[in-house]
Amino acid sequence: QVQLVESGGGLVQPGGSLRLSCAASGSIFSQYVMGWYRQAPGKQRELVARITIGGNTNYADAMKGRFTISRDNAKNTVYLQMNSLKPEDTAVYYCNALFASVFYWGQGTQVTVSS
Repeated sequence: QVQLVESGGGLVQPGGSLRLSCAASGSIFSQYVMGWYRQAPGKQRELVARITIGGNTNYADAMKGRFTISRDNAKNTVYLQMNSLKPEDTAVYYCNALFASVFYWGQGTQVTVSS
């Protein structure tokens, strides 16, 4: 069982930045493929970014150049640095771990971009 706890969400003005963190349980965090997803009201959950065991990253097109995913295996933590935020980035952001063909989810953290 992998437990994930997100933090760092909040209210930010358009053009601002936030950094989300996700702390994972377990002693083999380095073997988890980690990702961030988001779900806006009335919309399906969508991939934001993913980082592999080897540190390779991929992003949804709308986030490329603005968001950066990273991981610190020593701290069992994955981060999502979000810059140049737009109102359409408003959503609940979920941390995701893939291990042994099983997906695990955090409880989500709200990000609201509004003036």
